Amino acid sequence: MHSIDLTQRPPRSARVRLGGYVILPRLLDKCRAEIAGKVGDYHYDCPLDRRFFEFAGIDAAALKAEIAKGIGDGEAIAWITANGRNKREEWEIAQWSAFREGVAPADNESRKFINEQAAAAGAAEREDIATWFDFLDLDDHVTFGGKA
Repeated sequence: MHSIDLTQRPPRSARVRLGGYVILPRLLDKCRAEIAGKVGDYHYDCPLDRRFFEFAGIDAAALKAEIAKGIGDGEAIAWITANGRNKREEWEIAQWSAFREGVAPADNESRKFINEQAAAAGAAEREDIATWFDFLDLDDHVTFGGKA
C-alpha cells in the first residue's frame, strides 16, 4: 500500500479532486496514513471528511477496509462509485464540490477560530483566508515550515 507520512508532510489539499470530488484525495491520504500509523495530528473521518461520506453515501469504516487492501486512488473512486448509496451524476458532484470549496465559517465562533489561527500563523492581515479550504491550506503550509 502506498501511504504517506503525515508527520513529515501534509495530505493533499481539500481542493484537489478525484472523480470530481473535492475532499476525497485528502481523506484518502489521511486514511492511508492512519492505517500505516503515520497520521500525525490529522484525523480520518473528521467533520470535513464526513461531508464527503454523507454526500457519496459511503461508510468511513467500509472505505478504510478497502483502502487497507492496498488499493490506489483509481480503484478507490471505482469502489466509491459502485458502493455509494447516493448515486450522483457528474453535474451533482461538480456543483457539490464547487459549493464545498467556497464554504466559509457560518457562525461567529468558527470565524473567530479561523481568525485566531490565521493570526497565530502570522497571517492576521491576510484577507484571502476566508473559506475552510483557505484555512486548511494555510495551516498545512505553516505546519510544515512555510511562512504565512
